[in-house]
Amino acid sequence: MSVKIVADSCCDLTQSLLEQMNIQLAPLTIQLEGQVYRDDENLDIDRFIADMKASPESPKTACPSPKEFMDAYIGDESVFVVTLSSALSGTYKSAVLAKDMFMEEVGKKFIHVFDSFSASVGETLIALKISEVAKWGLEDSQIVEKVNEYIKGMKTFFMLDTLENLVKAGRISPLIAKVTSILNVKPIMAGDEGTIKVQEKVIGSKRAFRRFVDVIGEEGTNLEDRTLGIAHCNCLEKALEFKNEVLKRYNFKEIVIVKTAGISSVYANEGGLIIAF
Repeated sequence: MSVKIVADSCCDLTQSLLEQMNIQLAPLTIQLEGQVYRDDENLDIDRFIADMKASPESPKTACPSPKEFMDAYIGDESVFVVTLSSALSGTYKSAVLAKDMFMEEVGKKFIHVFDSFSASVGETLIALKISEVAKWGLEDSQIVEKVNEYIKGMKTFFMLDTLENLVKAGRISPLIAKVTSILNVKPIMAGDEGTIKVQEKVIGSKRAFRRFVDVIGEEGTNLEDRTLGIAHCNCLEKALEFKNEVLKRYNFKEIVIVKTAGISSVYANEGGLIIAF
């Protein structure tokens, strides 16, 4: 069966994963101080992170247009689409609208849009699951069923190093951010039915790091059958250290590390880790 995977650019990938899967990305855009950044392979992530840090403004993001998705749908393959959580972005709606418009023009073609209820490496794991299940020789509808089961069981967590972007966006007060900074409070966030909630606030970076490892054992089941995805925002050494600590305690089938692209970097900010399993 010939399958194409389409995802928005919040699906963080390595070059190896891009080559491994037949996947095409529809880029979101980011606006900061009047400049528009297209979240594609030409975006200088390190420069973008530096620009975010230097700016007093909060980055504003925009989902891909339906045309971006329609262009990606072209071809003879069955198309499976993975988008950012619909609770966080309009990307899911844009992809569905593109499907409806494409079907009106082309007629018979299989296209299914998955709401990831996640972001970043959560989308990456879903794309990998689609690629895996597609090799089993199942019907398109069976692939959808298997992947939906996977999405329902997947968990996503974030460990933020700074609340800077949340302050700029008006999500929390500067006073609270200042107090948490003085006390060295590190929030651990969790995916909650497609939204993001504060799981807990931990004092101290080392303690937060240990708690982040603990969360896997507390929230995960049948880890030997699952893949752990780790996305890092400009902190590869921290991601590798986290992987090593995980290997000491858990027996995942596979561990994948990716660097956050533009949109995920807006969520995580420099020093942030995102995990999904």
